Amino acid sequence: MAILVDRDTCLLIQGITGHEGEFHCRQMISYGTRIVAGVTPGKGGQCVCDSQVPVFDSVGDAVAATGANASIVYVPAPSAPDAILEASGAGIPLVVCITEWIPIHDMIRVCAQLAQEGIRLIGPNCPGILSPGQANVGIIPGHVGMPGSVGIVSRSGTLTYEVIYALTRRGIGQSTCVGIGGDPVVGTTFVDVLEMFELDSQTEQVVLIGEIGGGDEERAARFIVERMTKPVVAFVAGRAAPPDRRMGHAGAIIEGGSGGAVAKISAFEAAGVRVAAHPGQIPDLLI
Repeated sequence: MAILVDRDTCLLIQGITGHEGEFHCRQMISYGTRIVAGVTPGKGGQCVCDSQVPVFDSVGDAVAATGANASIVYVPAPSAPDAILEASGAGIPLVVCITEWIPIHDMIRVCAQLAQEGIRLIGPNCPGILSPGQANVGIIPGHVGMPGSVGIVSRSGTLTYEVIYALTRRGIGQSTCVGIGGDPVVGTTFVDVLEMFELDSQTEQVVLIGEIGGGDEERAARFIVERMTKPVVAFVAGRAAPPDRRMGHAGAIIEGGSGGAVAKISAFEAAGVRVAAHPGQIPDLLI
């Protein structure tokens, strides 16, 4: 079993007629993801991706016509917050936002509203979700994964791909791989995904990929101590990062001595989590 997305997910793409939207639509269709609709205001009535996907002017119209139950957002940053809220307003329970550079104050507003409505947001600034052999919702290269029982949750897109590939090369399959995004404000946290994996009967072990900045890793460590029964292996990127300088993601900044790699690694080790020195070591640490 997978978490969040599987072969029954009916996906619509917001911004499907843009370059990124149409390119990744083709990639997801090729993987086997069920894409039932696209949305671009003013371009309703078209069909794209070799006439496989109908385009609608609004998410509400698309949901009414196709029964879509998930949305992925490939909309530029100035319009992405409204796109997310449009999807939630249409009753879509899962929204994945790939868009980066969305202002923090916009995401605070969006996340607060989604929490009131009970809508699950993955991202923004994330690679999406891969449930190997079932569905690929996002930009994770599907060919690097294989079905199995290891759940992956990560703040880093590139490291997600690297770790999936390292596991697959060793014959270690994955249940679901979730990129939560590297911005300071995201819709879904490590703790949220760890709880899903803990409840998933087909996930036997979990890999967590963290990085410097914020306190989400420390909160995850506390959750692991208090609630997790499944083994967790972690890697924290940014050990050599200088303080008070952003490294990579918008959320990857150490301020006032907090958010550093040493503190995060110490928290995981105190929680009984095996911490890899480098991503390639992760397969060796799994049971």
